[in-house]
Amino acid sequence: MKLFDELAEWWPNIAGPDEYRDEAVFFGRLLRKSVTPRPRTLLDLGSGSGNNAFHLKGDFDMTCVDLSPHMQAVSRKVNPECAHVQADIRTLRLGKTFDAVFVHDVVAHMTTARDLLAVMKTAYVHCRPGGAALFVPDGPEGHDRPGRFRIPPQRLTRPRPHGARAPEARPVRARGMVGDAAEGRLHPIGRERQDDQGRLLGPAPS
Repeated sequence: MKLFDELAEWWPNIAGPDEYRDEAVFFGRLLRKSVTPRPRTLLDLGSGSGNNAFHLKGDFDMTCVDLSPHMQAVSRKVNPECAHVQADIRTLRLGKTFDAVFVHDVVAHMTTARDLLAVMKTAYVHCRPGGAALFVPDGPEGHDRPGRFRIPPQRLTRPRPHGARAPEARPVRARGMVGDAAEGRLHPIGRERQDDQGRLLGPAPS
């Protein structure tokens, strides 16, 4: 997208860190409440220009991942303390896990169910057992009412063929919501989409 590439340097003039402060503070608080012991490492998938990271880096060791090198250049200027990785979050595999994973409005750019589930799997395999993943679609269910994001923690495990849980699967707790581009509605993680998650996500990493 042109806005995120050659026009990326203009992004701070359109939406800078100050505009993200309130929601970022809320997201950070929610993640801290969702993980015990207190989470230290946070993977930000689709971090863009780093507006959320700017406010979250005080509480977490951040790793910011984005496909656009131009947006990452903007983020590096405002978040030099954070690690940055240029990669496609649908296929990213860093070979390590984090206490928490944060996926902001980049989920709105996943235009197919396949892409959306690929991002969910990326979040899943990078989230340590007992960690938390927070998905935040940008839309009418947005941060203007923070309570909309609060759902009971769900445990994602890999089901056996007839729905029985695989005992060797190590569950990962996830909190948040994801947008379903195919159906045009939101799903709490681990509820309505449980079958797809179990089939496509697999067990958490050891």
